[in-house]
Amino acid sequence: MQSKAGSVEQYLAELPEDRREALEALRAVILKNLDKKGYEEGMQYGMIGYYVPHSVFPAGYHCDPRQPLPFASIASQKSHMALYLMCVYSDAENERWLRDAWARSGKKLDMGKSCIRFKKLSDVPLDVVGELIKRVPASRYIESYQAGLASSKGAAKKKPAAAKAEPATEKAATPKKAPAKKAAAKKAIAPKRAAAKKAARRAD
Repeated sequence: MQSKAGSVEQYLAELPEDRREALEALRAVILKNLDKKGYEEGMQYGMIGYYVPHSVFPAGYHCDPRQPLPFASIASQKSHMALYLMCVYSDAENERWLRDAWARSGKKLDMGKSCIRFKKLSDVPLDVVGELIKRVPASRYIESYQAGLASSKGAAKKKPAAAKAEPATEKAATPKKAPAKKAAAKKAIAPKRAAAKKAARRAD
């Protein structure tokens, strides 16, 4: 659920009190541990976002270069609140660390590819979130992001090679024409057999 709020403060002010308090607490933990030289806070995609500004990473987000590179975001959705962590989506090591640390906290993790869903603040181990944010300075995140892009482009280049193999299957299918060749061969042999039978009758 995207908000049309023009600022973080406006976004929070429009929330019900319980959700505002939960997201404010989560926001405080993120800001406390965020690499402030490499990330900025602001509204992005209708949520409170934390991103690498163009001044640090001019290329921006590959899906829309006009957007700064997203790192994390928090939001109030229709039936839950959410913490989005792109640094987990794009880095298997970060995902393993988060899952292990969350499990040790004794709290249940409800997570998709990058989205952690929760109903109340007590569902979230804030120290784990803070430690994850601290573990990923902008320089490391950009390096991981670029490596992921290079890997996906490499995989895309290999696809045409598989397409080249298709003509071979077409050649393999051509033997279906063999029955026509057999019919032609029978027609060629038939006159010879008839002539042989006439010669046999004369000999008799």
